[in-house]
Amino acid sequence: MSYLPKNLPDANLIVGLDTSDDAGVYKLSDELALVQTVDYFTPIVDDPYMFGAIAAANALSDVYAMGGKPLTVLNIVGFPVSKLDKKILAEILRGGADKVREAGAVIAGGHSIDDTDPKFGMAVTGIVHPDQVWTNAGACPGDKLVLTKPIGVGIVTTAIKRGKATPEAIKQVETIMATLNKAAAETAKNYTVHACTDVTGFGLLGHTAEMARGGCVGIEIDSTVVPMLPDTYSLAEQNVIPTGSKRNYEWLLDDVLYDDSVDELTRRILCDAVTSGGLLFSVPAEEADSLVADLKANGVEWAAVIGEVVADHPNKIRVR
Repeated sequence: MSYLPKNLPDANLIVGLDTSDDAGVYKLSDELALVQTVDYFTPIVDDPYMFGAIAAANALSDVYAMGGKPLTVLNIVGFPVSKLDKKILAEILRGGADKVREAGAVIAGGHSIDDTDPKFGMAVTGIVHPDQVWTNAGACPGDKLVLTKPIGVGIVTTAIKRGKATPEAIKQVETIMATLNKAAAETAKNYTVHACTDVTGFGLLGHTAEMARGGCVGIEIDSTVVPMLPDTYSLAEQNVIPTGSKRNYEWLLDDVLYDDSVDELTRRILCDAVTSGGLLFSVPAEEADSLVADLKANGVEWAAVIGEVVADHPNKIRVR
């Protein structure tokens, strides 16, 4: 983000361009702050309805990652009106609207353009108490890390594009991506969250690296307990790995210390670019197991403790 222009000083901008957080936060009063985010992308699944639902869940996730509650949404649409049936666009919008409704938010408008390829996403505004904002910068040595969704999403969606994904794998990855992080965020509100981020384009290790740098702490990940979609490893063996995931791996070479026991494919999978991934929480060690149990009781079935925060090797990740 160093190439972006700096904001003029504003004491009410709680979270802005200076960090790698998931959304901006602006304080309106001692009791209320706005959470603002925007995200959109091209289709990653064939079903238009599911594409709309996934894009919406992905955009809404940034508000949940800041500890906020989504309120209003503006649709962002690019669509080739001369090439594709408008019924496809209607299904995309219907999928997005259903997820917004599930989140308890409302669609207030939006903007569309005639584009060469379909694109869909949302600008989302939410609210949060200024003293209860979650950022990616507060992890403390001794904390445990809890992840709420599996990784491998980028690899499986790439398999869909290449015709190598089974119907079962397609249904599973669509369901996971379209699942809101609402239940995870609401459950974690009952615990001491020192830091939080959602796992998306930079992959698990990329977003973990941001958490390490934000708190100037070291992080250790146990690769054997990280939840992973069932077909991920076998697809990676066939080199079904998206370009973004390969870039993530190269980008992180100076930030991650891999034990010799961690094989090359696992290293790359841990860097897999995710769409609409889970939340990653840093919580006190004594609360982690209880949080996981409550998450599972509230339908967050993949929740798991995947590592810990340490004082050693600050700003670095060790994977064992």
